Amino acid sequence: MHTYLKNIFEDTGKVTLFTGRFFKEIIKPPFQINEFIRQCYAIGYKSLPLVSITGFIMGLVLTIQSRPTMIQFGAESWLPSMVSLSLVREIAPVITALICAGKIASGIGAELGSMKVTEQIDAMEVSAINPYKYLVVTRILATTLMIPILVLYADLIGVFGGYIGFNVRGSMSMFAYFSEVIEHLDFIDFIPAVIKTFFFGFFIGLIGCYKGFNASSGTASVGIAANEAVVAASLSIFILDMLAVQITDLFF
Repeated sequence: MHTYLKNIFEDTGKVTLFTGRFFKEIIKPPFQINEFIRQCYAIGYKSLPLVSITGFIMGLVLTIQSRPTMIQFGAESWLPSMVSLSLVREIAPVITALICAGKIASGIGAELGSMKVTEQIDAMEVSAINPYKYLVVTRILATTLMIPILVLYADLIGVFGGYIGFNVRGSMSMFAYFSEVIEHLDFIDFIPAVIKTFFFGFFIGLIGCYKGFNASSGTASVGIAANEAVVAASLSIFILDMLAVQITDLFF
């Protein structure tokens, strides 16, 4: 028990120092613009197929599963607005972030872990290249920017999936469906959801980079780093979402 608590406090201290170094390095030139753009492409564009499938299925399944209950209460006409509100406020941000945590955090952890094990990071330091700025800062910034964009994209695809699900046993034109959605969605519904996705993206990148950057020697540590990155990033998303719900309830 003593050793377990000691490890927790040590990890907390290391993560705090790792995070503090990020905010220090982010404002110091030179800025690795090309690497940042490359990471945005790898993290954002290459995640579109997975996010598209996930978003579509979320909207489709939520609509099909909710229809019987809505019919019982004579509220089938409210189905488009209910599905869109559920997707925008909670389901799409959390599920998309979890999907990205599994894909992106593990990928970053494995990539940086393998570079650590093969001493490529040490070679960058010898070559007078700041590996933290080149490898860590660019990836954290890319995830912080791309996750909100992917979530907004998932919202749109999810609403379209809801339209398809509604027309499985019903009949409504696309114009009428999206008009119903837009009528009941306010700008205030997007603000808390979008704000928390920036934190989701930041912690996904931060945890993936931390686990990979601090991988121990040996090839087995690469897999361990990737696995720990996914678990820690997923857990952080749930904790952040819980805090975001409490803050939203107070101010919105």
